Amino acid sequence: MENPQTIHDFYGFPQELYEVQYPAPGNLDLAKEIVEIITKTKVGLDYEWGLDHGCWVVLKRMFPDADVPVVQLSLDNTKPALLHYDLAKELTALRRKGVLIIGSGNMVHNLGLIAWDNFDAAGFGYDWALEASEQMKKYILNNDHKRLINYRSQGRAFELAIPTPEHYLPLLYALALKGENEEISLFNDKPVGGSITMTSLKIDQQH
Repeated sequence: MENPQTIHDFYGFPQELYEVQYPAPGNLDLAKEIVEIITKTKVGLDYEWGLDHGCWVVLKRMFPDADVPVVQLSLDNTKPALLHYDLAKELTALRRKGVLIIGSGNMVHNLGLIAWDNFDAAGFGYDWALEASEQMKKYILNNDHKRLINYRSQGRAFELAIPTPEHYLPLLYALALKGENEEISLFNDKPVGGSITMTSLKIDQQH
């Protein structure tokens, strides 16, 4: 769509968040191109949804003027992780053309166990959250994508860290697009509220 709406798909947060607008333009030509290049699953165009908080919360920090066209991709979290990883590789052509591809989520994300009483305590994380985070970072930096794809076989810490996959799967999209000789750097690497990590990664593109 040309002018996607800003969607506030969350609850229980300060009113200021519900007043935020991010009027970035869409890019219908790019959306149509994505539909054409993906073969791993059926993809359609949605002209109603807009940009939800998983999209605009990140982009508002990166492009505060909302002057960069945005196409948000949804994901089917009922599909196996390997399908998501393989599907992401089909987007490689877009990256070569200069399209910035962002995977937005949290590697550790268990809202059900969040410690609201320690939410503002800097660096506080449950033992299982820290264990899962450290292991994930090790796999990422060692290019061990297989273990990250098979996250359900990585033990109890991973089970608690990823109770549902929608926040985790975007990581696999980013890693699938990494070139063989490209470097990864981590930043914003800290836990929040005991059961969430805000660790982010950047893939430095080859030139």
